[in-house]
Amino acid sequence: MEKVKGNIVDLEKKDVFFGEFFIKDGFVFDLVKISKEKKFEKYIIPGFVDSHIHIESSMLVPSEFAKVAVRTGVIATVSDPHEIANVLGVDGVEYMRLNGERSGFKFFFGVPSCVPAVPFDKSGAVLDSRIVTKMLESGKYFYLSEMMNFPGVVNGDVEVKAKIDAALRYGLKVDGHAPGLIGADLETYVNAGITTDHECMSLQEAEDKIKLGVKVQIREGSAAKNFDSLIDIVKKYPDMVMLCSDDCHPDDLLNGYFVGLVRRALKKGVDVFDVLRISGYNAIKHYNLPLGLLQEGDPADFVMVDNLLDFNVEKTVVGGKVLFEKGNVKTIDAKIEIVNNFIENIVRLEDIKVSSSQNDSVSVRVIGVVEGELYTNSEVYDLEVQNGNVTSDRNSDILKIVVLNRYQKAKPSVGFIKGFGLKQGAICSSVSHDSHNLVAIGVDDESIVKVINGVVASKGGLAYADDDVLKVLELPVAGLMAAASAEKVAEDYRNLLEITRKSGSTMKAPFMTMAFMSLIVIPELKISDQGLFDVVAFKPTSLFANER
Repeated sequence: MEKVKGNIVDLEKKDVFFGEFFIKDGFVFDLVKISKEKKFEKYIIPGFVDSHIHIESSMLVPSEFAKVAVRTGVIATVSDPHEIANVLGVDGVEYMRLNGERSGFKFFFGVPSCVPAVPFDKSGAVLDSRIVTKMLESGKYFYLSEMMNFPGVVNGDVEVKAKIDAALRYGLKVDGHAPGLIGADLETYVNAGITTDHECMSLQEAEDKIKLGVKVQIREGSAAKNFDSLIDIVKKYPDMVMLCSDDCHPDDLLNGYFVGLVRRALKKGVDVFDVLRISGYNAIKHYNLPLGLLQEGDPADFVMVDNLLDFNVEKTVVGGKVLFEKGNVKTIDAKIEIVNNFIENIVRLEDIKVSSSQNDSVSVRVIGVVEGELYTNSEVYDLEVQNGNVTSDRNSDILKIVVLNRYQKAKPSVGFIKGFGLKQGAICSSVSHDSHNLVAIGVDDESIVKVINGVVASKGGLAYADDDVLKVLELPVAGLMAAASAEKVAEDYRNLLEITRKSGSTMKAPFMTMAFMSLIVIPELKISDQGLFDVVAFKPTSLFANER
Protein backbone atom coordinates (compact mmCIF):
# COMPACT_ATOMS: atom_id res chain seq x y z
CA MET A 1 0.00 0.00 0.00
CA GLU A 2 1.11 3.54 -0.75
CA LYS A 3 0.60 6.35 1.77
CA VAL A 4 -0.41 9.78 0.46
CA LYS A 5 -0.19 12.83 2.71
CA GLY A 6 -1.07 16.48 2.12
CA ASN A 7 -3.67 19.24 2.34
CA ILE A 8 -6.72 17.34 1.13
CA VAL A 9 -9.52 19.22 -0.62
CA ASP A 10 -12.94 17.76 0.18
CA LEU A 11 -15.43 19.04 -2.40
CA GLU A 12 -18.34 17.23 -0.77
CA LYS A 13 -17.98 19.32 2.40
CA LYS A 14 -16.15 22.27 0.82
CA ASP A 15 -13.31 21.80 3.25
CA VAL A 16 -9.51 21.63 3.23
CA PHE A 17 -7.64 19.68 5.89
CA PHE A 18 -4.23 18.16 6.55
CA GLY A 19 -4.66 14.43 6.20
CA GLU A 20 -3.47 11.16 4.78
CA PHE A 21 -4.78 8.01 3.15
CA PHE A 22 -3.57 4.75 1.68
CA ILE A 23 -3.97 3.53 -1.90
CA LYS A 24 -4.85 -0.17 -2.05
CA ASP A 25 -5.88 -1.95 -5.26
CA GLY A 26 -6.59 1.41 -6.87
CA PHE A 27 -8.89 2.73 -4.11
CA VAL A 28 -8.68 5.20 -1.21
CA PHE A 29 -8.55 3.59 2.24
CA ASP A 30 -7.98 4.74 5.82
CA LEU A 31 -8.59 8.40 5.00
CA VAL A 32 -7.71 10.33 8.15
CA LYS A 33 -8.00 14.03 9.01
CA ILE A 34 -4.88 14.79 11.03
CA SER A 35 -5.48 18.49 11.53
CA LYS A 36 -7.69 21.29 10.29
CA GLU A 37 -4.51 23.35 10.02
CA LYS A 38 -2.85 23.12 6.62
CA LYS A 39 0.65 21.84 7.35
CA PHE A 40 1.76 20.17 4.15
CA GLU A 41 3.12 22.24 1.27
CA LYS A 42 1.17 20.29 -1.38
CA TYR A 43 -2.56 20.19 -2.04
CA ILE A 44 -4.43 17.06 -3.10
CA ILE A 45 -7.53 17.75 -5.18
CA PRO A 46 -10.01 15.64 -7.16
CA GLY A 47 -8.90 15.50 -10.79
CA PHE A 48 -10.32 17.70 -13.53
CA VAL A 49 -12.91 16.35 -15.98
CA ASP A 50 -13.56 17.91 -19.39
CA SER A 51 -17.34 17.58 -19.47
CA HIS A 52 -17.72 17.66 -23.27
CA ILE A 53 -15.03 17.08 -25.85
CA HIS A 54 -14.52 15.49 -29.23
CA ILE A 55 -11.10 13.86 -28.90
CA GLU A 56 -10.78 13.63 -32.68
CA SER A 57 -10.67 17.43 -32.93
CA SER A 58 -7.31 17.39 -31.15
CA MET A 59 -6.04 15.50 -34.23
CA LEU A 60 -4.66 12.94 -31.76
CA VAL A 61 -5.77 9.39 -31.08
CA PRO A 62 -7.00 8.98 -27.48
CA SER A 63 -3.80 7.43 -26.14
CA GLU A 64 -1.75 10.40 -27.41
CA PHE A 65 -4.35 12.88 -26.13
CA ALA A 66 -4.05 11.32 -22.67
CA LYS A 67 -0.32 12.05 -22.56
CA VAL A 68 -1.07 15.78 -22.72
CA ALA A 69 -4.22 15.81 -20.58
CA VAL A 70 -2.59 14.26 -17.51
CA ARG A 71 0.05 17.00 -17.45
CA THR A 72 -2.72 19.52 -16.79
CA GLY A 73 -4.48 17.57 -14.06
CA VAL A 74 -7.23 16.13 -16.25
CA ILE A 75 -8.04 12.57 -15.21
CA ALA A 76 -11.02 11.96 -17.49
CA THR A 77 -13.10 13.26 -20.35
CA VAL A 78 -16.76 12.95 -21.25
CA SER A 79 -16.14 12.27 -24.92
CA ASP A 80 -18.50 12.34 -27.86
CA PRO A 81 -16.98 10.22 -30.68
CA HIS A 82 -19.42 11.35 -33.35
CA GLU A 83 -16.60 12.67 -35.55
CA ILE A 84 -15.17 9.23 -36.23
CA ALA A 85 -18.68 7.72 -36.13
CA ASN A 86 -19.58 9.85 -39.15
CA VAL A 87 -16.61 8.35 -40.98
CA LEU A 88 -16.54 4.71 -39.82
CA GLY A 89 -19.71 4.10 -37.84
CA VAL A 90 -19.67 1.72 -34.86
CA ASP A 91 -16.21 0.44 -35.80
CA GLY A 92 -14.85 3.96 -35.45
CA VAL A 93 -16.40 4.45 -32.02
CA GLU A 94 -14.94 1.14 -30.88
CA TYR A 95 -11.54 2.18 -32.22
CA MET A 96 -11.62 5.23 -29.93
CA ARG A 97 -12.81 3.30 -26.91
CA LEU A 98 -10.23 0.54 -27.19
CA ASN A 99 -7.31 2.83 -27.96
CA GLY A 100 -8.19 5.04 -25.00
CA GLU A 101 -8.73 2.09 -22.68
CA ARG A 102 -5.13 0.95 -23.17
CA SER A 103 -3.71 4.28 -21.99
CA GLY A 104 -4.77 4.09 -18.32
CA PHE A 105 -6.58 7.44 -18.67
CA LYS A 106 -10.36 7.41 -18.16
CA PHE A 107 -12.29 8.17 -21.33
CA PHE A 108 -16.07 8.09 -20.90
CA PHE A 109 -17.43 7.78 -24.40
CA GLY A 110 -21.05 8.37 -25.29
CA VAL A 111 -23.14 6.94 -28.11
CA PRO A 112 -23.40 9.44 -30.99
CA SER A 113 -27.03 10.48 -31.45
CA CYS A 114 -26.81 12.22 -34.82
CA VAL A 115 -24.90 10.30 -37.48
CA PRO A 116 -25.32 12.00 -39.84
CA ALA A 117 -26.20 15.23 -38.03
CA VAL A 118 -29.19 15.77 -40.32
CA PRO A 119 -30.45 14.06 -43.50
CA PHE A 120 -29.14 16.93 -45.67
CA ASP A 121 -25.53 15.87 -45.11
CA LYS A 122 -23.78 12.85 -46.64
CA SER A 123 -21.55 11.01 -44.18
CA GLY A 124 -19.62 7.74 -44.26
CA ALA A 125 -22.01 5.92 -41.94
CA VAL A 126 -25.49 5.97 -40.43
CA LEU A 127 -26.32 5.16 -36.80
CA ASP A 128 -30.09 4.65 -36.70
CA SER A 129 -32.13 4.12 -33.54
CA ARG A 130 -31.69 0.34 -33.74
CA ILE A 131 -27.89 0.63 -33.75
CA VAL A 132 -27.90 3.37 -31.11
CA THR A 133 -30.10 1.28 -28.82
CA LYS A 134 -27.82 -1.73 -29.20
CA MET A 135 -24.79 0.39 -28.31
CA LEU A 136 -26.51 1.88 -25.27
CA GLU A 137 -27.51 -1.51 -23.92
CA SER A 138 -23.97 -2.89 -24.31
CA GLY A 139 -22.83 -1.16 -21.11
CA LYS A 140 -19.70 0.14 -22.82
CA TYR A 141 -20.91 3.72 -23.13
CA PHE A 142 -21.95 6.27 -20.54
CA TYR A 143 -24.52 8.60 -22.10
CA LEU A 144 -26.29 9.61 -25.33
CA SER A 145 -24.13 12.23 -27.01
CA GLU A 146 -25.31 15.68 -28.01
CA MET A 147 -28.68 15.70 -29.71
CA MET A 148 -27.93 18.20 -32.47
CA ASN A 149 -31.11 17.56 -34.38
CA PHE A 150 -33.12 19.90 -32.16
CA PRO A 151 -35.78 20.44 -34.86
CA GLY A 152 -36.27 16.68 -34.84
CA VAL A 153 -36.80 16.72 -31.09
CA VAL A 154 -39.18 19.69 -31.20
CA ASN A 155 -41.19 18.23 -34.09
CA GLY A 156 -41.40 14.75 -32.58
CA ASP A 157 -39.31 12.87 -35.15
CA VAL A 158 -39.83 9.15 -34.51
CA GLU A 159 -36.16 8.16 -34.96
CA VAL A 160 -34.94 10.95 -32.70
CA LYS A 161 -37.46 10.08 -30.01
CA ALA A 162 -36.49 6.40 -30.13
CA LYS A 163 -32.84 7.25 -29.45
CA ILE A 164 -33.65 9.52 -26.52
CA ASP A 165 -36.13 7.03 -25.07
CA ALA A 166 -33.53 4.26 -25.27
CA ALA A 167 -31.02 6.31 -23.26
CA LEU A 168 -33.61 7.16 -20.62
CA ARG A 169 -34.67 3.54 -20.44
CA TYR A 170 -31.11 2.55 -19.50
CA GLY A 171 -30.82 5.37 -16.98
CA LEU A 172 -28.33 7.38 -19.04
CA LYS A 173 -28.10 11.14 -19.50
CA VAL A 174 -28.84 12.82 -22.83
CA ASP A 175 -26.58 15.68 -23.91
CA GLY A 176 -28.05 18.67 -25.68
CA HIS A 177 -27.10 21.05 -28.46
CA ALA A 178 -29.53 23.92 -28.81
CA PRO A 179 -27.93 27.16 -30.01
CA GLY A 180 -30.36 30.06 -29.76
CA LEU A 181 -33.37 27.86 -29.01
CA ILE A 182 -35.91 29.79 -26.90
CA GLY A 183 -39.48 29.79 -25.61
CA ALA A 184 -41.86 26.91 -26.16
CA ASP A 185 -39.47 25.12 -28.51
CA LEU A 186 -36.77 25.11 -25.83
CA GLU A 187 -39.21 23.76 -23.25
CA THR A 188 -40.27 20.98 -25.62
CA TYR A 189 -36.63 20.13 -26.28
CA VAL A 190 -35.75 19.96 -22.59
CA ASN A 191 -38.88 18.06 -21.61
CA ALA A 192 -37.92 15.35 -24.11
CA GLY A 193 -35.12 14.39 -21.75
CA ILE A 194 -32.23 16.73 -22.63
CA THR A 195 -30.00 17.49 -19.63
CA THR A 196 -27.08 19.66 -20.84
CA ASP A 197 -26.16 22.33 -23.35
CA HIS A 198 -22.76 23.68 -24.41
CA GLU A 199 -23.95 26.14 -27.06
CA CYS A 200 -24.89 29.16 -24.88
CA MET A 201 -23.50 32.50 -26.04
CA SER A 202 -24.98 34.88 -23.45
CA LEU A 203 -25.76 34.94 -19.73
CA GLN A 204 -29.46 35.30 -20.50
CA GLU A 205 -29.47 32.21 -22.71
CA ALA A 206 -27.59 30.25 -20.05
CA GLU A 207 -29.94 31.32 -17.26
CA ASP A 208 -33.04 30.54 -19.33
CA LYS A 209 -31.78 27.00 -19.85
CA ILE A 210 -30.69 26.55 -16.24
CA LYS A 211 -34.17 27.57 -15.05
CA LEU A 212 -35.54 24.67 -17.09
CA GLY A 213 -33.17 22.27 -15.33
CA VAL A 214 -30.46 22.14 -17.99
CA LYS A 215 -26.81 21.96 -16.89
CA VAL A 216 -24.84 24.58 -18.83
CA GLN A 217 -21.38 23.61 -20.06
CA ILE A 218 -19.21 26.68 -20.50
CA ARG A 219 -17.23 26.06 -23.68
CA GLU A 220 -13.76 27.37 -24.33
CA GLY A 221 -12.26 25.60 -27.31
CA SER A 222 -9.93 26.45 -30.15
CA ALA A 223 -12.71 27.97 -32.26
CA ALA A 224 -15.73 28.68 -30.05
CA LYS A 225 -14.89 30.73 -26.97
CA ASN A 226 -17.71 31.49 -24.54
CA PHE A 227 -15.85 31.51 -21.21
CA ASP A 228 -15.66 35.27 -20.70
CA SER A 229 -19.31 35.75 -21.67
CA LEU A 230 -20.62 33.03 -19.34
CA ILE A 231 -18.31 32.54 -16.34
CA ASP A 232 -20.28 34.93 -14.10
CA ILE A 233 -23.22 32.50 -14.22
CA VAL A 234 -21.24 30.26 -11.86
CA LYS A 235 -21.58 32.79 -9.03
CA LYS A 236 -25.37 32.39 -9.16
CA TYR A 237 -25.72 28.73 -10.18
CA PRO A 238 -22.51 26.89 -9.15
CA ASP A 239 -24.18 23.47 -9.13
CA MET A 240 -25.64 23.87 -12.63
CA VAL A 241 -22.44 24.60 -14.55
CA MET A 242 -19.56 22.56 -15.96
CA LEU A 243 -16.48 23.50 -17.97
CA CYS A 244 -15.71 21.96 -21.35
CA SER A 245 -13.53 22.50 -24.39
CA ASP A 246 -15.71 20.82 -27.04
CA ASP A 247 -12.97 21.02 -29.67
CA CYS A 248 -9.31 21.66 -28.86
CA HIS A 249 -6.37 21.66 -31.25
CA PRO A 250 -2.98 20.27 -30.14
CA ASP A 251 -1.29 23.67 -29.79
CA ASP A 252 -3.95 24.74 -27.29
CA LEU A 253 -3.69 21.40 -25.48
CA LEU A 254 0.02 21.98 -24.99
CA ASN A 255 -0.61 25.55 -23.88
CA GLY A 256 -2.34 24.77 -20.59
CA TYR A 257 -5.55 23.12 -21.79
CA PHE A 258 -8.00 22.65 -18.93
CA VAL A 259 -5.96 23.97 -16.00
CA GLY A 260 -5.81 27.27 -17.84
CA LEU A 261 -9.59 27.59 -17.46
CA VAL A 262 -9.32 26.87 -13.75
CA ARG A 263 -6.86 29.73 -13.30
CA ARG A 264 -8.98 32.10 -15.37
CA ALA A 265 -12.11 31.29 -13.35
CA LEU A 266 -10.26 32.13 -10.13
CA LYS A 267 -9.10 35.44 -11.59
CA LYS A 268 -12.72 36.21 -12.45
CA GLY A 269 -13.56 36.03 -8.75
CA VAL A 270 -15.22 32.61 -8.66
CA ASP A 271 -14.91 30.87 -5.27
CA VAL A 272 -12.19 28.20 -5.32
CA PHE A 273 -14.57 25.42 -4.28
CA ASP A 274 -17.01 26.40 -7.02
CA VAL A 275 -14.15 26.48 -9.52
CA LEU A 276 -13.18 22.94 -8.57
CA ARG A 277 -16.78 21.80 -8.70
CA ILE A 278 -17.39 23.09 -12.23
CA SER A 279 -14.01 21.60 -13.25
CA GLY A 280 -14.91 18.01 -12.43
CA TYR A 281 -17.17 17.38 -9.46
CA ASN A 282 -20.37 18.49 -11.22
CA ALA A 283 -19.59 16.32 -14.27
CA ILE A 284 -18.90 13.29 -12.09
CA LYS A 285 -22.22 13.73 -10.30
CA HIS A 286 -24.24 14.55 -13.41
CA TYR A 287 -23.08 11.60 -15.51
CA ASN A 288 -22.67 9.21 -12.57
CA LEU A 289 -19.06 8.61 -13.54
CA PRO A 290 -17.06 5.98 -11.63
CA LEU A 291 -14.43 8.50 -10.56
CA GLY A 292 -13.07 9.28 -7.13
CA LEU A 293 -13.61 12.46 -5.12
CA LEU A 294 -11.12 11.73 -2.32
CA GLN A 295 -13.68 9.98 -0.14
CA GLU A 296 -13.17 6.75 1.78
CA GLY A 297 -13.51 3.78 -0.61
CA ASP A 298 -13.41 5.95 -3.75
CA PRO A 299 -11.25 5.12 -6.76
CA ALA A 300 -7.87 6.76 -6.19
CA ASP A 301 -8.24 9.51 -8.78
CA PHE A 302 -6.56 12.75 -7.75
CA VAL A 303 -4.09 15.47 -8.59
CA MET A 304 -1.33 17.00 -6.47
CA VAL A 305 -0.75 20.74 -6.98
CA ASP A 306 1.52 23.33 -5.39
CA ASN A 307 -1.26 25.66 -4.20
CA LEU A 308 -4.87 26.68 -4.84
CA LEU A 309 -3.97 29.79 -6.80
CA ASP A 310 -1.55 28.67 -9.53
CA PHE A 311 -2.58 24.99 -9.66
CA ASN A 312 0.80 23.88 -11.00
CA VAL A 313 0.31 20.15 -11.45
CA GLU A 314 2.99 17.96 -9.88
CA LYS A 315 1.31 14.56 -9.95
CA THR A 316 -1.75 13.03 -11.62
CA VAL A 317 -3.07 9.69 -10.33
CA VAL A 318 -5.82 7.70 -12.07
CA GLY A 319 -7.14 4.49 -10.55
CA GLY A 320 -4.23 4.45 -8.12
CA LYS A 321 -1.65 4.57 -10.90
CA VAL A 322 0.65 7.55 -11.37
CA LEU A 323 0.18 8.83 -14.93
CA PHE A 324 2.18 12.04 -14.51
CA GLU A 325 4.81 13.03 -11.98
CA LYS A 326 7.52 15.70 -11.87
CA GLY A 327 7.31 16.40 -15.58
CA ASN A 328 7.25 12.75 -16.65
CA VAL A 329 4.26 11.22 -18.41
CA LYS A 330 3.60 7.62 -17.43
CA THR A 331 0.54 6.70 -19.46
CA ILE A 332 0.66 3.40 -21.33
CA ASP A 333 1.64 3.55 -24.99
CA ALA A 334 -0.88 2.12 -27.42
CA LYS A 335 -0.14 1.14 -31.00
CA ILE A 336 -1.70 3.60 -33.45
CA GLU A 337 -3.57 1.55 -36.03
CA ILE A 338 -4.55 3.21 -39.30
CA VAL A 339 -8.26 3.06 -40.15
CA ASN A 340 -9.97 5.19 -42.78
CA ASN A 341 -12.84 5.67 -45.21
CA PHE A 342 -11.65 7.81 -48.11
CA ILE A 343 -12.01 7.49 -51.87
CA GLU A 344 -9.93 9.25 -54.50
CA ASN A 345 -12.15 12.06 -55.76
CA ILE A 346 -9.99 14.40 -57.85
CA VAL A 347 -11.40 17.84 -58.71
CA ARG A 348 -10.76 19.99 -61.78
CA LEU A 349 -11.04 23.70 -62.34
CA GLU A 350 -14.35 23.40 -64.15
CA ASP A 351 -15.81 21.52 -61.17
CA ILE A 352 -15.70 24.60 -58.94
CA LYS A 353 -16.94 27.22 -61.40
CA VAL A 354 -20.19 29.02 -60.47
CA SER A 355 -22.16 29.76 -63.63
CA SER A 356 -24.53 32.71 -64.04
CA SER A 357 -26.56 34.07 -66.96
CA GLN A 358 -26.20 37.62 -65.62
CA ASN A 359 -23.95 39.95 -67.60
CA ASP A 360 -22.24 42.16 -65.01
CA SER A 361 -23.06 41.09 -61.46
CA VAL A 362 -25.34 38.87 -59.43
CA SER A 363 -26.58 38.87 -55.82
CA VAL A 364 -25.44 35.81 -53.88
CA ARG A 365 -25.86 34.53 -50.34
CA VAL A 366 -22.59 34.68 -48.42
CA ILE A 367 -21.61 32.95 -45.17
CA GLY A 368 -20.53 35.69 -42.75
CA VAL A 369 -17.99 34.38 -40.24
CA VAL A 370 -17.91 35.67 -36.66
CA GLU A 371 -14.48 35.34 -35.03
CA GLY A 372 -14.57 33.11 -31.94
CA GLU A 373 -18.08 31.82 -32.67
CA LEU A 374 -19.54 28.87 -34.56
CA TYR A 375 -22.60 30.99 -35.35
CA THR A 376 -22.49 32.60 -38.80
CA ASN A 377 -24.50 35.35 -40.45
CA SER A 378 -26.48 34.95 -43.65
CA GLU A 379 -25.47 37.91 -45.82
CA VAL A 380 -26.09 39.00 -49.40
CA TYR A 381 -23.52 40.65 -51.70
CA ASP A 382 -23.25 41.51 -55.38
CA LEU A 383 -20.36 39.69 -57.08
CA GLU A 384 -18.98 40.23 -60.55
CA VAL A 385 -19.75 37.82 -63.37
CA GLN A 386 -16.86 37.29 -65.79
CA ASN A 387 -17.16 35.05 -68.85
CA GLY A 388 -20.35 33.55 -67.41
CA ASN A 389 -18.79 32.70 -64.04
CA VAL A 390 -19.35 34.35 -60.63
CA THR A 391 -16.04 35.53 -59.17
CA SER A 392 -14.88 36.03 -55.60
CA ASP A 393 -13.83 39.47 -54.33
CA ARG A 394 -10.62 39.30 -52.31
CA ASN A 395 -10.63 43.09 -51.73
CA SER A 396 -13.92 42.71 -49.86
CA ASP A 397 -12.76 39.42 -48.30
CA ILE A 398 -15.43 37.40 -50.09
CA LEU A 399 -13.81 34.12 -51.05
CA LYS A 400 -14.94 30.84 -52.55
CA ILE A 401 -15.74 27.91 -50.26
CA VAL A 402 -15.91 24.36 -51.64
CA VAL A 403 -17.15 21.12 -50.03
CA LEU A 404 -16.28 17.76 -51.62
CA ASN A 405 -17.76 14.40 -50.65
CA ARG A 406 -15.02 11.97 -49.66
CA TYR A 407 -17.15 8.83 -49.44
CA GLN A 408 -18.48 8.67 -53.00
CA LYS A 409 -17.78 10.15 -56.42
CA ALA A 410 -19.66 13.44 -56.65
CA LYS A 411 -19.27 17.00 -57.84
CA PRO A 412 -18.33 19.52 -55.13
CA SER A 413 -20.72 22.14 -53.82
CA VAL A 414 -19.54 25.75 -54.07
CA GLY A 415 -20.43 28.89 -52.15
CA PHE A 416 -18.92 32.14 -50.91
CA ILE A 417 -17.69 33.15 -47.48
CA LYS A 418 -16.58 36.38 -45.80
CA GLY A 419 -14.24 36.83 -42.85
CA PHE A 420 -11.20 34.63 -43.43
CA GLY A 421 -8.96 37.40 -44.72
CA LEU A 422 -6.81 35.34 -47.09
CA LYS A 423 -5.04 37.43 -49.75
CA GLN A 424 -3.44 34.54 -51.58
CA GLY A 425 -3.65 30.74 -51.77
CA ALA A 426 -6.16 28.31 -50.28
CA ILE A 427 -6.63 26.09 -47.25
CA CYS A 428 -8.34 22.70 -47.03
CA SER A 429 -9.30 20.18 -44.37
CA SER A 430 -10.77 16.68 -44.21
CA VAL A 431 -11.93 17.64 -40.72
CA SER A 432 -15.28 19.31 -41.39
CA HIS A 433 -18.12 18.84 -38.97
CA ASP A 434 -19.93 16.65 -38.81
CA SER A 435 -19.69 14.40 -41.85
CA HIS A 436 -16.02 15.22 -42.45
CA ASN A 437 -16.13 15.73 -46.14
CA LEU A 438 -13.41 17.97 -47.55
CA VAL A 439 -13.85 21.73 -47.13
CA ALA A 440 -11.64 24.36 -48.75
CA ILE A 441 -11.52 28.16 -48.86
CA GLY A 442 -9.36 30.09 -51.27
CA VAL A 443 -8.58 33.25 -53.17
CA ASP A 444 -8.24 31.64 -56.61
CA ASP A 445 -9.59 28.49 -58.24
CA GLU A 446 -6.14 27.11 -59.09
CA SER A 447 -5.05 27.14 -55.46
CA ILE A 448 -8.36 25.61 -54.32
CA VAL A 449 -8.04 22.71 -56.76
CA LYS A 450 -4.39 22.19 -55.82
CA VAL A 451 -5.03 22.10 -52.07
CA ILE A 452 -8.07 19.78 -52.34
CA ASN A 453 -6.23 17.30 -54.51
CA GLY A 454 -3.29 17.41 -52.09
CA VAL A 455 -5.53 16.34 -49.21
CA VAL A 456 -7.20 13.69 -51.38
CA ALA A 457 -3.78 12.22 -52.25
CA SER A 458 -2.93 12.01 -48.53
CA LYS A 459 -6.35 10.50 -47.72
CA GLY A 460 -6.90 13.14 -45.09
CA GLY A 461 -5.26 16.16 -43.56
CA LEU A 462 -5.03 19.92 -43.26
CA ALA A 463 -3.29 21.77 -46.05
CA TYR A 464 -2.28 25.09 -47.58
CA ALA A 465 -1.48 25.70 -51.24
CA ASP A 466 -0.63 28.57 -53.55
CA ASP A 467 1.27 28.87 -56.82
CA ASP A 468 4.54 27.79 -55.22
CA VAL A 469 3.64 25.71 -52.16
CA LEU A 470 1.66 22.65 -51.11
CA LYS A 471 1.94 21.89 -47.38
CA VAL A 472 -0.06 18.99 -45.89
CA LEU A 473 -0.41 17.91 -42.27
CA GLU A 474 -1.39 14.28 -42.87
CA LEU A 475 -4.26 12.77 -40.83
CA PRO A 476 -4.32 9.11 -41.88
CA VAL A 477 -6.53 7.89 -39.01
CA ALA A 478 -10.05 8.34 -40.39
CA GLY A 479 -8.89 11.55 -42.06
CA LEU A 480 -9.23 13.10 -38.60
CA MET A 481 -6.20 12.14 -36.51
CA ALA A 482 -2.47 11.86 -36.95
CA ALA A 483 -0.29 8.84 -36.21
CA ALA A 484 2.06 11.01 -34.17
CA SER A 485 2.60 12.73 -30.82
CA ALA A 486 0.96 15.97 -29.75
CA GLU A 487 4.28 17.78 -30.01
CA LYS A 488 4.82 16.68 -33.62
CA VAL A 489 1.25 17.47 -34.66
CA ALA A 490 1.32 20.83 -32.89
CA GLU A 491 4.57 21.78 -34.63
CA ASP A 492 3.20 20.89 -38.06
CA TYR A 493 -0.06 22.68 -37.24
CA ARG A 494 1.76 25.83 -36.12
CA ASN A 495 3.72 25.82 -39.38
CA LEU A 496 0.45 25.65 -41.33
CA LEU A 497 -1.00 28.48 -39.28
CA GLU A 498 2.09 30.59 -39.92
CA ILE A 499 1.85 30.08 -43.67
CA THR A 500 -1.87 30.89 -43.56
CA ARG A 501 -1.30 34.08 -41.58
CA LYS A 502 1.46 35.20 -43.92
CA SER A 503 -1.11 34.74 -46.68
CA GLY A 504 -3.40 37.27 -45.02
CA SER A 505 -5.67 35.42 -42.59
CA THR A 506 -6.09 37.18 -39.24
CA MET A 507 -8.08 34.37 -37.62
CA LYS A 508 -6.70 32.66 -34.52
CA ALA A 509 -7.92 29.24 -35.64
CA PRO A 510 -8.72 29.38 -39.39
CA PHE A 511 -8.69 25.60 -39.91
CA MET A 512 -10.98 24.83 -36.99
CA THR A 513 -13.29 27.71 -37.91
CA MET A 514 -13.44 26.43 -41.49
CA ALA A 515 -14.25 22.94 -40.18
CA PHE A 516 -17.49 24.28 -38.68
CA MET A 517 -18.69 26.00 -41.85
CA SER A 518 -20.24 22.70 -42.89
CA LEU A 519 -21.97 22.05 -39.55
CA ILE A 520 -25.53 22.59 -40.69
CA VAL A 521 -27.10 22.56 -37.24
CA ILE A 522 -25.65 25.91 -36.08
CA PRO A 523 -27.30 29.06 -37.50
CA GLU A 524 -27.55 30.93 -39.71
CA LEU A 525 -26.00 29.90 -43.04
CA LYS A 526 -23.73 26.91 -43.65
CA ILE A 527 -22.67 24.69 -46.57
CA SER A 528 -22.56 20.91 -46.95
CA ASP A 529 -21.60 18.67 -49.83
CA GLN A 530 -25.22 19.13 -50.97
CA GLY A 531 -25.01 22.94 -51.16
CA LEU A 532 -25.97 25.96 -49.04
CA PHE A 533 -28.16 25.33 -46.00
CA ASP A 534 -30.40 27.83 -44.20
CA VAL A 535 -30.21 26.60 -40.59
CA VAL A 536 -32.88 29.01 -39.33
CA ALA A 537 -35.43 27.68 -41.83
CA PHE A 538 -33.72 24.29 -41.55
CA LYS A 539 -33.73 23.57 -45.26
CA PRO A 540 -31.43 23.84 -48.28
CA THR A 541 -31.28 27.22 -50.00
CA SER A 542 -29.97 28.60 -53.27
CA LEU A 543 -26.65 30.35 -53.66
CA PHE A 544 -28.46 33.08 -55.60
CA ALA A 545 -30.36 35.58 -53.46
CA ASN A 546 -33.31 35.87 -55.87
CA GLU A 547 -33.93 32.14 -55.61
CA ARG A 548 -35.19 30.06 -52.69
